Amino acid sequence: MTPRTARTEPNVESHAMTRPIAAGLRLAVLAAAALGLAGCGAADRLANIGATPALSAIKDPTAQPGYKPVRMPMPTPQPTSYAANSLWRTGSRGFFKDQRAHQVGDLVTVRVKVTDKADFDNQTRRARANDESFSAKSFFGGERRLKNANPDSLVDADSNSSSAGTGSIRRKEELVTNVAGVVTQVLPNGNLVVEGKQEIRVNFEVRELIVAGIVRPEDIEADNTIESTKIAEARIAYGGRGQITDVQQPRYGQQVMDILLPF
Repeated sequence: MTPRTARTEPNVESHAMTRPIAAGLRLAVLAAAALGLAGCGAADRLANIGATPALSAIKDPTAQPGYKPVRMPMPTPQPTSYAANSLWRTGSRGFFKDQRAHQVGDLVTVRVKVTDKADFDNQTRRARANDESFSAKSFFGGERRLKNANPDSLVDADSNSSSAGTGSIRRKEELVTNVAGVVTQVLPNGNLVVEGKQEIRVNFEVRELIVAGIVRPEDIEADNTIESTKIAEARIAYGGRGQITDVQQPRYGQQVMDILLPF
């Protein structure tokens, strides 16, 4: 007879008990690491009590981690030629040449001035009343089958409905600032597509200003500026991101529940 080998069944209970312990150990390690980092930061701050904040050393920005060279739309290069005994040079940006933006890669300053004010007050009222009655004194002898029924008023219906609605909108917005944009495209009719973005960081909050749209070269003033009201298909966004913005926004779970809950 062939001897049977004993099979060892896995201990399910031991695995079930090991998983929570491992998860707890991982959480403990993460907590210890976070406390260590916080302790290092707190130690540095305690060591600098009473001292002025140190300024960062001047470093080569191209040598910093994560540096990426800037790539922007550029005009078609033109060959430079010099004429003998002449002060003029081909492609020169000086003298009496118009310095306003007119080609891809040129800069133009957009004077953003948005003053929006709206005040709407709507009120709606509606009322309706219906009264229906039906009687049949003789209906092919069928009225005899109805016991204790008055044939003069077989059907009597009465309904009333009313609704009232009020709504009001009061909005006032004002934004005044300047931002420099770049000509990214020249349309076949000569109009310019301009886009600009500005970021300002204060402590742990970043403010962003984005301006984009289509402008006419004729609307660009002599100082190479243009008003935002003269931008067609204007897209102006002003907002921010950071710790304060995160606190002002509802949490992701609350946003999901607001979308899914029908009530």
